[in-house]
Parts: sequence; C-alpha cells; structure tokens
Amino acid sequence: MYVAVKGGERAIENAHAWLAEERRGDLAVAELSVAQIREQLRLAVNRVMAEGSLYDPDLAALAIKQARGDLIEAIFLVRAYRTTLPRFGASRPVETGDMACDRRISATFKDAPGGQVLGPTFDYTHRLMDFALAAEGEDAGAGPEVPRGVPTEEPVPHITEFLNRDGMIEREPDGNDEPPDLTRAPLEFPADRPLRLQNLTRGDEGFLLGLAYSTQRGYARSHAFVGELRVGTVAVEMDIPELGFAIEIGEVDLTECETVNQFKGSKTEPPQFTRGYGLVFGMSERKAIAMALVDRALRTRELGEDNLGAPAQDEEFVLAHSDNVQATGFLEHIKLPHYVDFQSELELVRRLRREAALAASAQQAEAVE
Repeated sequence: MYVAVKGGERAIENAHAWLAEERRGDLAVAELSVAQIREQLRLAVNRVMAEGSLYDPDLAALAIKQARGDLIEAIFLVRAYRTTLPRFGASRPVETGDMACDRRISATFKDAPGGQVLGPTFDYTHRLMDFALAAEGEDAGAGPEVPRGVPTEEPVPHITEFLNRDGMIEREPDGNDEPPDLTRAPLEFPADRPLRLQNLTRGDEGFLLGLAYSTQRGYARSHAFVGELRVGTVAVEMDIPELGFAIEIGEVDLTECETVNQFKGSKTEPPQFTRGYGLVFGMSERKAIAMALVDRALRTRELGEDNLGAPAQDEEFVLAHSDNVQATGFLEHIKLPHYVDFQSELELVRRLRREAALAASAQQAEAVE
C-alpha cells in the first residue's frame, strides 16, 4: 500500500534548517556578502531585477544569496517582496535618447552619428578559461592597465531617427495613452503591444531566447538587423503635484534594443522597415535582443501580415508561457503530496488491467471452443 508520509511541522522546520546549512556551505570558507554579489555578479543581479520587476540591486543580490544562486527562485522572492511595497505614484516615461551610454553599437550603420561605443562586452573575448581568477587577492587576474572608456556625456540620437527622415521605417505612435499595468491586472487576449512588451520584459530569458532563435531559423520569416543596442544610465523623473513640475528621483541602468525588419507591405501599408523593441533593467543584451525579435514576430496582426503559425507568432502561447515564476509554480507543484489523486489513478489502472485480463481469458476460451 501507498501511505502518506508523516512528519508535519517538525519535518518542515528541519527541512528549513537543513536548507540554511546547505546555503552556508563549508564554514571554513568565508561567507559571500551581498555587496560581493551585487558588484561581482552584476549580470545575475540584473536578470533578477528585470524579471522580478523591481529595480533594487541590493535586494536582488540578497535574493540570489538566499536562493543559493537559483535565479528563478531569487526572482520569485523579489516579486513576492514587491507586492508588499506601497505605491506612491508613477514616474514619467524615461528618455532613452538622453542615456549616458556605456555601450552603443549598430549593426546597420558603420559610421553612426555619435559613434560606436564598444563598452564592456564578452563579444570580443576568446572564451578561454582565465585560471588567474582562481587566485586570491585584489589584483588576482588583473591585466595591464588600459585606458577605460567613459559614458557618453551628450545625448546621442537613436539610429532609427535617420531612417525616419526618409520615411523608410514605420513611425511609432505618440504613446500618450496610459498603458495597462500587468502587475495589477490579469493578462487578457488579444493583448495590445504595450501589454505584450510588459510581459516580455518580465519573461524568462531562456524562453525568449529559444523563441527568438526560432524566428532566426525561419519559424516566422522575420529577418532582423540590430539597428541599435545601447546600455547605460537614464534619469527617472516623477511629477510632484505639490510642486507643479517633475523632479529627478533617481537613475536606473537599462539595456535598449531596436531591431530593423524588412516589411513587404500590405493592403494598408507601403513597403518599409518595421521595428522590434526590447527594454530591460541593467545590462542584459541577450534578453533585450531576444525581446525585440519576439516583439516583432508578435506584430503580424497589426501589420496585416500572414501568420505562418510559428510559435513566436502565437500571442497566447508566448505570453501565457513566458513567466518563469508561474511556470515554476505549476511545474513544481507536482512534487507536493498527491497521494489521493495517485491512489485513484492506481485503482483505475488496476481495474483496467483486470478487465483486460478477463477479456483476454474470454477470447482464449472462445478460441478453444
């Protein structure tokens, strides 16, 4: 017989204690600090902030430490904490054109106005293990000093503005309407583009990466160029009713990607280039590019294109399955007790086997007769 596991509250408390012991690891090794995670595992921190919908590097680093490096669990912790915070108002849309860029590149124009800023990137590294990093000390793994780039001080225009001048790329709507808030209202279909973009920026990076890759392999017929990828800091402003004007309340690091896609035209639109868009907290280029590719694939309806039935073009499939917190909860709930359900399934299978055995016996008896 299958019986329920016994233990209750005491077993859960012991499990928590064991988890804390595993999290700490060998006591002979110095404990990892939140500051170390924040400063040295910055890309992981950025992902937790982006998919957790909360810009706070310290909290994201703490969540990573508590989750033992499991980023999805850390994202879950940040989202849960986010629900406890009061909401005082809404900030103005950030002006990414005023970004102080640590990195700004274009795959469409070599001599882009404002220049190409390579910035800190893995793109040109050799992907060889640097065993010097295993050494101890502040200077471990440090190479010869080289001049370090500085963020752009003057605003640099978006690349797509130059295509705009000739009418070669679709114009973006003014966007004066207040967008829906996915964190306060459930997702509904069909979803307009602002709602889709909110969903994608909170979506799981690996899921979006797979979908974006599928569009590049022909499952959407949407060949894209990276018109511009920029990483940097933007000011956040908020209107203060008592003052009658907006003030700067802080800064955030963002990654923005605009893709340029060919469009053959439709019954209502002439041939031109169209856009895909990605915007993510922190330095998260892979996520921003993937988001832009998937955003463009989801625009078939509004552009009047033929839907080829590709996964990345299926709005409900993409948006309903991109959230890693929801996916984790649904997936991991099956490891919780399902004893009663399984007993009913077990009894059903046993009954079917008995019926099948009886039927087989009857057939054999008929054959002998």
